[in-house]
Amino acid sequence: MFQFKQFSIQQDRCAMKVGTDSVLLGTWCPIDNHPFSVLDIGAGTGILSLMIAQRSQSEQIDAIEIDEDAYEQCVENFENSPWGDRLFCFHAGLDEFVSEPEEQYDLIISNPPFYAEDYKTDNPRRDKARFQDALPFEDLVDAADQLLSENGIFAVIIPYKEEEKFIDLCAAVELFPVKVTRIKGTSTSEIKRSLLAFKRYELPVLNADELVIEISRHDYTDEYINLTKDFYLNM
Repeated sequence: MFQFKQFSIQQDRCAMKVGTDSVLLGTWCPIDNHPFSVLDIGAGTGILSLMIAQRSQSEQIDAIEIDEDAYEQCVENFENSPWGDRLFCFHAGLDEFVSEPEEQYDLIISNPPFYAEDYKTDNPRRDKARFQDALPFEDLVDAADQLLSENGIFAVIIPYKEEEKFIDLCAAVELFPVKVTRIKGTSTSEIKRSLLAFKRYELPVLNADELVIEISRHDYTDEYINLTKDFYLNM
């Protein structure tokens, strides 16, 4: 179990455990449009939905998860949280969900599978959770285009090396970046991740920034502490 300040995550049945990427996206994701409805694509443990529930007054937070064990654990985590009446998980793939869209969402958030390399491990469930062919970026962007409300925000965390490709995919459906933060482990390490938020209008000027996580091992920067202190127990 992973314990946060206001909720806990059971994760023994999930291929992908709680990690820094999800915590970064859940804390960083813009909610300045005061979303009424939220969609979490590829929910896993449900951590992103739970973080948005803590941060916002959203009345409808839907999640979709294709893996049966992860889906069941996500439901359990929702039910055991303080916001169970606002959270709902669908056991479905994105293609099924998009085929019969019932509504649009003010916030769509996803920490998608992103390993595009050809190798696989001997754990098919972990492969599905980690490898991009389980949820191609093209499918994710198309779904966001279909399901995002007029003033909605679409937010993801992806490898930095995929940033330009992802922004181009979004531009093709007229979704444009409004917030970009690039993540480094330490000040001397390479950029590893990109946090990206999109809207349906283009900014005249986009100012990207950087976030460094650690000064040294387990010695966190003030920026990272300020971003995550409402969630981590020891921040």
